Amino acid sequence: MDQTTKVSVAPTPCDDEGHLVTVLSIDGGGIRGIIPGIILGFLESELQKLDGDDVRLTDYFDVIAGTSTGGLVTTMLTAPNQNNRPLYAAKDIKNFFLEHSPKIFPQNKTLFSFMVKLFRTLFGPQYNGKYLHRILREKLGDTKLNQTLTNVIIPTFDIKRLQPTIFSNFQLKERPDLNALLSDICISTSAAPTYLPAHSFETKTQHGHVIGKFDLIDGGVAANNPTLVAMAEVTNQIWHEGSCANLNVEAMQYDRFLVISLGTGSQKQEMKYSADEAAGWGVLSWVTTTNGCTPLIDAFSQASVDMVDFHISSLLRALNSQHNYLRIQDDTLTGDLSSVDLATEKNLNDLVKVGEALLKKPVSMINLKTGVYEPAKSNETNEEALTRFAERLSKQKRFRKSQMSANGNH
Repeated sequence: MDQTTKVSVAPTPCDDEGHLVTVLSIDGGGIRGIIPGIILGFLESELQKLDGDDVRLTDYFDVIAGTSTGGLVTTMLTAPNQNNRPLYAAKDIKNFFLEHSPKIFPQNKTLFSFMVKLFRTLFGPQYNGKYLHRILREKLGDTKLNQTLTNVIIPTFDIKRLQPTIFSNFQLKERPDLNALLSDICISTSAAPTYLPAHSFETKTQHGHVIGKFDLIDGGVAANNPTLVAMAEVTNQIWHEGSCANLNVEAMQYDRFLVISLGTGSQKQEMKYSADEAAGWGVLSWVTTTNGCTPLIDAFSQASVDMVDFHISSLLRALNSQHNYLRIQDDTLTGDLSSVDLATEKNLNDLVKVGEALLKKPVSMINLKTGVYEPAKSNETNEEALTRFAERLSKQKRFRKSQMSANGNH
C-alpha cells in the first residue's frame, strides 16, 4: 500500500488535552445529505448518553461548516428556535430530507422523462427551487447569520465577481455586509448549476441602507468539502484577534484542532468515467445528467472533496495528530444511490440504509493513487470512532466549564 496516502486514525491517550478547537464539517451532495444526517444523529445520541438528553451538537463545536446540502444541515443544527436552542435535533435531519426532498426535486413520471430532463438541462435549471425557497423562508424566518448558536461557515460562489463568498461569523466584524438572512445563505449555497437557479439578494443595515449585493451559486464550486475553509477561518480569526472563542490556541497550531468531516458518498470506482468514454465528449455530454450524475459537476466537486481530505490528513499526520481528525465517507455508491436529486421514496429510504451501514464500516482514508478509500490501521468502525470522539468532545466541554469556574465566570 502507498504509505504517502494512507493515514492511520488511531486512538491516543487524551488525559491532558487542554484547549482544543472543535470543528464539524459537512460536504455537499443534494439528497445524499441523508447520509451525514444519519451519522450526526448517532454522534448526538452518544453525547446525550454522556451529558443528558437536552444536549445538542452546537454545545460541543466551536465551528460547524457546510456546503450546499451540508449548508442546509449546518443551518438546521445552529439556527435558534423560540427557546434559543437548535431548530432541529440531529436525529430530525433524516426526516426533514425524507419529507421535503420529493417536493424540492419533483420526479417526472412520464414515458418521456429523460427527454424532459434533457430539455430542462439545456435551457435552464432542472428544478425551479420554489418549494425549497418557501420552506427555508418558513423555517428560518428573519434569522440572520449573527444569531446562530455557534460559529458557522457556509461557502458560496459569486458569479458576478467570479470568486468565493464565505458566510462566516468570524468575518462579521470586518464585513457586516455578510450578515444575511440564513434562508438567503442556504438558498445560495444550494444553487447547484443545472439543478437549481442562481440566487441574488441584498443585505441592509437596521435602517434599511443596502450594504451588500450578492449573485450566488452553489458553494460546491468553491469548496464542496468545507473542512479546510473552516480551519482557515479559525486561523485567520486568531491572527486578527489574538484568540478564538476564548480558547488558548495560537495561530497555525493545527495539532489543537479536533475535526469531524462528513461526506455524502460518491460513486463506486467502477461506476465512474473513463478517458476513452470522455475523449469524444462535447459540451452537451459534459453537462447532461445521466443516471443521476453530471460528469462536469462530479469532476470538480469530487476533486475538491478528496484534495481537502488529503491535505488535512497529511498536515495532521506530520504533526502526529492524526487521531484528531475523523473523515467519514462512502465511495461505494452505485446506480440511483449516487444521484443528487432522485428523490423517490425507494431511493431516499435506500440512502438511509447506506448511512446506517456506514456506521458499521471501518474508518478509512482515501488513497489518491487508486481513488479508493482504504481501511485505516486502527481497525475501528466509524461507530466506534464517533463514540471515542464523543467522549473527547464531552471532556472538552467539561474542561471549559472548569476553566470558566476557575476564572470566576458562570
